[in-house]
Amino acid sequence: MRTLRMFGAAGAATVLTATAVAGAHAAPSPPPAPKPQITDAEVDKALARLPGFVTDVMHSTGVPGAAVAVVHDDKVVYLKGFGVRRTDAPGAIGPDTVFQVASVSKPISSTVVAGALKDPAGWNDRTELPGFALKDPWVTGHVTAADLFSHRSGLPDHAGDLLEDLGYDQAYILDHLRLEPLTPFRASYNYTNFGLTAAAEAVARQKGTTWEKLSQDTLFKPAGMTHTSTEFSAFINAPDHAATHVKNPDGTWSPRFVRDPDAQAPAGGVSSTATDMARWLRLQLAGGTLDGKRIIPTDTLAATRLPHIVSQAPTPPLDHTGFYGLGWNVSYDDAGRLRLSHSGGFELGANTNVTLLPLEKLGIVVLTNGAPVGMADAIAMDFFDTAEHGAPTTDWLPLFAELYAQQLGPGPSATDYAHPPAGAKPARADSAYTGTYVSPYYGKLTVTANSSGKGGLTLSLGPKPMRFPLTHYDGDTFSYVTSGENAVGRTGVFFKDGTVRIEYLDATHLGTFTKQ
Repeated sequence: MRTLRMFGAAGAATVLTATAVAGAHAAPSPPPAPKPQITDAEVDKALARLPGFVTDVMHSTGVPGAAVAVVHDDKVVYLKGFGVRRTDAPGAIGPDTVFQVASVSKPISSTVVAGALKDPAGWNDRTELPGFALKDPWVTGHVTAADLFSHRSGLPDHAGDLLEDLGYDQAYILDHLRLEPLTPFRASYNYTNFGLTAAAEAVARQKGTTWEKLSQDTLFKPAGMTHTSTEFSAFINAPDHAATHVKNPDGTWSPRFVRDPDAQAPAGGVSSTATDMARWLRLQLAGGTLDGKRIIPTDTLAATRLPHIVSQAPTPPLDHTGFYGLGWNVSYDDAGRLRLSHSGGFELGANTNVTLLPLEKLGIVVLTNGAPVGMADAIAMDFFDTAEHGAPTTDWLPLFAELYAQQLGPGPSATDYAHPPAGAKPARADSAYTGTYVSPYYGKLTVTANSSGKGGLTLSLGPKPMRFPLTHYDGDTFSYVTSGENAVGRTGVFFKDGTVRIEYLDATHLGTFTKQ
């Protein structure tokens, strides 16, 4: 999964908290004991606005469908589906339609680990998993579940995600994280799906089971989350599931891609329904109990809500720091109230948000079946804004749409490879480039000459080789169109002295392949 760098990580918490109180002056010191500030009548007012707002933003964005649940005072006060499961077939979305929740999987997974550990000290146990190591042996010997669930291990941003795009499985990806360069341990924040995945899988292994079974036995079954799973097969085989959709150039939406996140199941592989997510919200807001039954220990769950690292420094004029806990964005408003949130996004067609104010015993979850355009976050923020202020103080959809557009904008290349420069040098003969190349990180790459008689080269990469036709740019430089969750459009391919370097695979200097 390409989790959006801002909303999948710290930015949503900061924006959701800070924007709502923009213009307010920070108090010299927080109140000694925050008190609830939202009345039942104010919640009712926000609930009355909710369905119309969801309908409006669906019309504005074109996103095909959504499901929304709101919990207040341990009651499900709103539960409704909107729109259709897919645009090319009949089928309305209801409260029991299964959605991929993307990175909202992270706070769900931290709930599972909290239940499995029993003792909050277990969060600080060393992560031990066959095949998993980091580049620095000392860090390998000290990294914990807390470090990996809070993205402070030192792994680079989204380490391993490009391997997943190429089709490598979880075992290969976790084994190759040892080649990634590290930033300072416990002193740097870099959002990493596969770091969190390693921690979760290590806990499951320590318990002698699989991650799916641990999730079912620890949380899903005890909480009555009967349509929730961490396995892609459960989602795709559910008769009532919402297909992922992307926006077409003409503004329509279609289910063109299927996203299988099994390799990083704890970080982005959960699928669920609004009904099940409402039960999880009730459990969260009740501190680990549901229907009078203790499911998750209070103290291990409380550890997930503590700030473990600064994820976003204060940025004027919004003078609020964003933190990351264990699978949660953690922030505090001017009244000292804790706010927990997380967003999820698949560029291949899903966007979700969960936001809680534990002191107010109020939470919302929004599931959508369209690629991120700000809709899920706007619905959640508009609801809380109305509950807290009587009416929205901001037009949230354009704000989030712009922030997502910044995250999903042009790829990292500054070169327009689709248009060779004037006076471009010709390529050498195809035989100068063909052959097999190897990278310790990305594995085998082959370049072959096309057999059509028209010339040209094809690059093949991945365990089940993905084929990319190469387009000549200038001299020994070519390009191809990337694909997958982390696609960046055209990327450069540079041949030099028996090596080939792929630009978008080289952010951490691991994208050079040597000819064999």
